Amino acid sequence: MLNQLENKGLWRGQVRVLHSIMIATGSNTTDFINPSNFILLGIPGLEAAHIWISIPFCTIYTIAILGNFIILLIVKRDPSLHGPMYYFLCMLAITDLVLSTSILPKTLSIFWFNSREIYFSVCLTQMYFIHCFSGIASGIFVAMAFDRYVAICDPLRHSTILTNHVVAKIGLAVVLRGSMLVLPYPFLARQWPYCRTNIIPHTYCEHLAVMKQTCADIRISIYYGLFLTVSVVGLDTFFIAMSYIQILRAVFSLPTKDAQLKTFGTCISHLCSILSFYVPALFSYLTHRFGHNVPLHFHILMANIYLLVPPMLNPIIYGVRTKQIRDRLLWLFSHKGTV
Repeated sequence: MLNQLENKGLWRGQVRVLHSIMIATGSNTTDFINPSNFILLGIPGLEAAHIWISIPFCTIYTIAILGNFIILLIVKRDPSLHGPMYYFLCMLAITDLVLSTSILPKTLSIFWFNSREIYFSVCLTQMYFIHCFSGIASGIFVAMAFDRYVAICDPLRHSTILTNHVVAKIGLAVVLRGSMLVLPYPFLARQWPYCRTNIIPHTYCEHLAVMKQTCADIRISIYYGLFLTVSVVGLDTFFIAMSYIQILRAVFSLPTKDAQLKTFGTCISHLCSILSFYVPALFSYLTHRFGHNVPLHFHILMANIYLLVPPMLNPIIYGVRTKQIRDRLLWLFSHKGTV
């Protein structure tokens, strides 16, 4: 068993730690079929730094929670912000709250209290929420790109095209797509026999990390994962790119440079959020698929950054770049200071 774990890229010292954990928790490593729980190791190789790593993680999570709640509060309280762009922003804020909360509380419990066990059903639920809301976030970025396209390319019909009813339909379609396409993940994971180990060298139940613990042919899961990557991320980035090609054509057709900059400036927040979401995801995917010599702890750190940093950055980006939100935020704090 120790040799198997060493072949997975774990150091000999880490394997001894795993062995002691298995003995202490009574984990069966060879003959169970459906485990009652998994053991999450956190970040193998950086166990001694778990406490220090938890500080930026906790800070990022706190900023994400406060920032996204403030965005929701501002939009709710200001009727002038009750429009398509801000409705989509609220959807993104809710998605960011769910995404960050899906992984960080358990990760911090590993770092702070060495609470490594997670029930099998909870693990699959966490896996579902992570991939489901990642897909929803991607769909929201497409909806926001469409909103920018209509606002710039056909401004006179913006309010008639993107009515509240249409925005609600778009939001529902995004949620249904994300939730339905990811459903096979937990269902397939529940069907596979697990007869290797219930120890997962990760901070959360990432799909591929869980699948590696099975002793069945998981090619169907791998192929379906590739299908999701192409059909969701691939198509979403294509539609976003097409929207911005049309936006740039409309912007460059404006008569003055000031008008061009002012018009395109309304898209900067959206572009920054897109980059903060897709770039870490792409980098994590590429290092995972092709970076075979990259240390395991780097893979895990990138997987956490991909899920934690965008929820923190989105409210900051929109709070700084969007004048209506920035003004409302300043008024809110100055008003509280005078009470």
